[in-house]
Amino acid sequence: MEKPAKIQPATGKLGVLLAGLGAVSTTFVAGVALCRKRLRRPFGSLTQLGTIRLGKRTENRSPAIRDFVPLASLDDLVFGAWDCFADDAHQAATKAGVLTKEDIDLCADELRALRPMKAVFSRDYVRRLDGSHVKQGKNKMELAEQLIEDIGRFTKENGTSRNVLVWCASTEIFLKPTEAHQSLAAFEKALRDNDPTIAPSMVYAYAALRAGVPFANGAPNLTVDIPAIWELARRESLPVAGKDFKTGQTLMKTILAPGFKARMIGLKGWFSSNILGNRDGEVLDDPDSFKTKEESKLSVLDTILQPELHGELYGDFHHKVRINYYPPRGDNKESWDNIDIFGWLDYPMQIKINFLCRDSILAAPIVLDLALLMDLAHRAGFHGIQEWLSFYFKSPMVPPKLYPEHDLFIQLMKLKNTLRWLKGEELITHLGNEYYD
Repeated sequence: MEKPAKIQPATGKLGVLLAGLGAVSTTFVAGVALCRKRLRRPFGSLTQLGTIRLGKRTENRSPAIRDFVPLASLDDLVFGAWDCFADDAHQAATKAGVLTKEDIDLCADELRALRPMKAVFSRDYVRRLDGSHVKQGKNKMELAEQLIEDIGRFTKENGTSRNVLVWCASTEIFLKPTEAHQSLAAFEKALRDNDPTIAPSMVYAYAALRAGVPFANGAPNLTVDIPAIWELARRESLPVAGKDFKTGQTLMKTILAPGFKARMIGLKGWFSSNILGNRDGEVLDDPDSFKTKEESKLSVLDTILQPELHGELYGDFHHKVRINYYPPRGDNKESWDNIDIFGWLDYPMQIKINFLCRDSILAAPIVLDLALLMDLAHRAGFHGIQEWLSFYFKSPMVPPKLYPEHDLFIQLMKLKNTLRWLKGEELITHLGNEYYD
């Protein structure tokens, strides 16, 4: 048995700071409020409902994850947010149209109490939104300092003992790493120089880490996936994670593709189309924002199927992704997948999937799990990229020179083995005959 890691206790209040107070954030906050009142259940949350097997199967030890590792309680969570629109969480939830009026009314007081702070926002990076609840400053470094002040004020006013920040705002335009992103010194100079390659999400990440707050990126933006932020995370001994919440269509891909590879079933093509009508759909109607999302969605299959190892099966498949903004659909995204596969003797087959999902209903429990697990990582002394949290992301961050793991089931094994290691339990490898051991 491994020696348990030293984990600081989860005492006091945990501040969950949300960049963006739209459909995902309001669904998350309302859901926590309803679960606290025992009016609804936190379905979809691994930290709240998941179990973890310990030791041999014959021992029958499978405690709840929330009882196995010291996680913050839902009752200890306090919420703060920034948004480029001034609507409080009640108004924002009503406009988002995810939850029923009945559910919103059941937690109306909690939602009305959450008023967003002014956002760091620019239409240069999210062209389809035009909010006016926005910070002003002479340069991006000054905007970062304002965010740091916000975090300090939030901490003092709410009496939190520690905080985490989760990016739940829009997808920004596609950016590639530049010299400004390669070191902390270059990044800070770029902030002072208003460098256009420093997007608002990066300003939030920098401010969070400077303020001692772990940061998780729920969008496909570059944000914390750059050497400058890794350097700052190491310096401050803080965890970072990302990117892009794994919901909907990509979740299905990370479930199905491992099954094809496990059975050596070949792939000719995978055509994916989406329609959605929420703010996310409006933002992704811009080609440059869509490019950021497309890169995240397309990367999944290659990594799972490993065409460089299985050329006959996956060396020449065609993968196409389309996202269409369709306002009547609201947050109830619909995805269609046509999958052309082949099997024994090269005989063709097809699979059709029509997934009528609720985007924010799938994302909200991810926000909860990330907030709690990033806080756990911080208290356990983890810092830098938290690859063990890849389970929650479409485009998981990994250290340089490593490829990301996209297989959902391998990701879950890595996550649970990390929790076992933290508590000094044996890792599950499935080696040996456990019954006779």
